Amino acid sequence: MRVMLIVRGNKDSEAGVLPDEKSLAAMAQYNEELVRAGVLLAADGLRPTKDGALARFTGGKVQIIDGPFSESKEVVAGYWVIQVKSREEALAWVKRVPFSEGGEIEIRPLYELSDFPQGDAVDHHARVQEAVEKQAAKRR
Repeated sequence: MRVMLIVRGNKDSEAGVLPDEKSLAAMAQYNEELVRAGVLLAADGLRPTKDGALARFTGGKVQIIDGPFSESKEVVAGYWVIQVKSREEALAWVKRVPFSEGGEIEIRPLYELSDFPQGDAVDHHARVQEAVEKQAAKRR
């Protein structure tokens, strides 16, 4: 099962405060452990919302709003996507995250195509997913 570990932002991450050397080193070590275990699929930190935009879809129209998003109560500051055998394994990895200064991580399983009823749309998604994987392989 694929699981997204969503790092919740805080006032420091929204202000663009970067982690110090000690925190970066601990995170690099943690990420290396995920890689050695063969479970890491993706991981990134996100810039503050002031550097982004929000697309709001209403009534068939799209409104683009430049950041920061003052109405956002919970901001995502980063994420990992891991492939694990169970929820328990995902939680075990989360418990090892080196957040010595505090923080919050939301744990969310991702939908798999096998979760949906078979049909043309699922087949189309499978072809698109294959194409994405081929593109990623070419970039390596």
